[in-house]
Amino acid sequence: MNKVMISFGHGYSARAAARLLGPTGMQIHGTTRKPERLAQIRASGVTPHLFPGDAFGPLIAEASHLLISVAPDADGDPVLRELGDIIATHAERLQWVGYLSTTGVYGDHDGGWVDETTPLTPSTRRGQWRAQAEAAWQAIPGLPLHIFRLAGIYGPGRGPFSKVRAGTARRIIKPGQVFSRIHAEDIAQVIAASVARPDPGAIYNLCDDDPAPPQDVICHAAELLGLPLPPEEDFAAAEMTPMARSFYAESKRVRNDRIKHDLGIRLIYPTYRQGLAALLAQERGAENTSGN
Repeated sequence: MNKVMISFGHGYSARAAARLLGPTGMQIHGTTRKPERLAQIRASGVTPHLFPGDAFGPLIAEASHLLISVAPDADGDPVLRELGDIIATHAERLQWVGYLSTTGVYGDHDGGWVDETTPLTPSTRRGQWRAQAEAAWQAIPGLPLHIFRLAGIYGPGRGPFSKVRAGTARRIIKPGQVFSRIHAEDIAQVIAASVARPDPGAIYNLCDDDPAPPQDVICHAAELLGLPLPPEEDFAAAEMTPMARSFYAESKRVRNDRIKHDLGIRLIYPTYRQGLAALLAQERGAENTSGN
C-alpha cells in the first residue's frame, strides 16, 4: 500500500518530520493558509495545498497517514470543523494519525513533575483549547490517533541567539519558574519512530531531559556568543505583552520516559546546552560556507 500523508498545518515541526519521512517513501501533502508559502512547500519536496480552500475529500480517501499541527481556536479544531465528517468516514482505513498538542494541557504544577497520566488542568486559554481539541480527536471511533504533547520548541532559525546579538533578549526572573523544551530534530525523530511503530491511543510527551529556568537558557546563549549577559528583570515589574506573560503562568517539569521506553528514542539533544551549541555550530558553518 502506498504511504500518503496529509500534513495539516505544515509548519516548523511538521517540516522537520517531513525531512525524515520523505526519504522512507512517504508521499507528503502539506497545507498552508497562505498562498505565498505554496512555492516554499513545493520546493521542499512536499505537495502544497491551501487549507481551507482545496477539496480534500479524494485526498483523504487516499491517505494512509494524517499529521495535524493546526492550532485550535475558540471554535475548536479547524481541521475537524472543515473535514471531521470525511475523516471519520475513513478512520478505519487510516494507518496512523498524529496530533501535535502541547504540554500546556497539564496546567501549572508549581515546578513539579508531570507525565502522560497527569490529569489535564490547563490554566491558559490556549491550553484549554488544546485539551478540548485532543478530546475531539479522541472521540472519533476507530481513529488510530497518537497525541504528541510538545514542550517549548527550538531549533534552526528558532533560538535565542538573534535576540542576544540584537540586545533585545531579556532575563525575566520569576522564582521557581521552570520550562521544558524540545529541539525540532528530536520532535522529528519521535514522529518518525511512532509512524514506524504505530500504537493507536498512545500519548507522548516530547521534551528533553533538562527542565530549566528561562533565564538560564538566555545566559548560556550569551556565554556561547561571548556577549554580556542581558540585565535581570523582575517578573512582577517587567513590561510584557499578555501573550508573553501567559507563558509564565505555568511552571512544571515534564517527564519523557515514555518516548524512550516505548519508541526507543535516544535524544539527539538531551539538554538545551547541547542543542544551543549545535545551533551555533550550524550557524557558523553556514556563514563559513557562504563566505567561501
